[in-house]
Amino acid sequence: CHMCIHEEMLKDVVRTRSYQNVITQNNFLFKDKIVLDVGAGTGILSLFCAKAGAKHVYAIECSQMADMAKEIVKTNGFSEVITVIKGKVEEIDLPVPKVDVIISEWMGYFLLFENMLDTVLFARDKWLADDGVVLPDKASLHLTAIEDAEYKEDKIEFWNNVYGFDMSCIKKQAMMEPLVDTVDQNQIVTNCQLLKTMDISKMSSGDASFTVPFKLVAERNDFIHALVAYFNVSFTKCHKLMGFSTGPRSKSTHWKQTVLYLEDVVTICEGETLSGSMTVANNKKNPRDIDITLKYAINGNRCKVSRTQHYKMR
Repeated sequence: CHMCIHEEMLKDVVRTRSYQNVITQNNFLFKDKIVLDVGAGTGILSLFCAKAGAKHVYAIECSQMADMAKEIVKTNGFSEVITVIKGKVEEIDLPVPKVDVIISEWMGYFLLFENMLDTVLFARDKWLADDGVVLPDKASLHLTAIEDAEYKEDKIEFWNNVYGFDMSCIKKQAMMEPLVDTVDQNQIVTNCQLLKTMDISKMSSGDASFTVPFKLVAERNDFIHALVAYFNVSFTKCHKLMGFSTGPRSKSTHWKQTVLYLEDVVTICEGETLSGSMTVANNKKNPRDIDITLKYAINGNRCKVSRTQHYKMR
């Protein structure tokens, strides 16, 4: 349901308030500036910018929602300040050669799934003035490990016996699909590690594919059933650093967290390390899908395992 998606995003208080606070508390970034809103949706970010004193806002939206956004802008008396342009960023013409600010809420699940990052980078390279600002300008991906016996039983082991029939062949498939869900912080067994930071103002499109090492150290004796990824977003050009986290220890958002189940149940003792690497790349056939390769190993007192697993977000 198309409206439900926008409703969910607007009612995501962490997301929408963060953007609102950045804009309203940092008028100096917007006052008398030309702003480009990439993937404007209902136009909410454009409205915040107009209210903060932007000289003009160009709101680009390729879906039918653009028609609604036009009406919303008009209803709220901002037609002089906000121009809604219906179309793809890559295909439209702007009536101005350069913009001072690009604002966008481009993040997807696992930060990169079905995201609009490439579109933001395209707009940046084409239209952003030399001293211009991209908001947000930093995004980072993080990893931790959890105990999740109950849910793994429910989601994965379920296929072993379905009304008395063995459907375990589906288990492999189920394991390969990362689960977007909310993780209880009490399930966290290890430290949380920063995997990758992206500087949206400088990076190139290829930087969203990477291989990074990780070392997760157990903070208690427990079992590890899954690794959990989440992202943080920062606006560093503000008076004071602002942003939000989608991690399990923060107030929950519509992005939740991304759970990658391990084939092994890893028994880990306090102080022991689960180490490995994660490779993230766009799927060759469908660039909006993401292929994740996870290598992990532990050489502990109770458990010695080394394995490679492949996941696909689609």
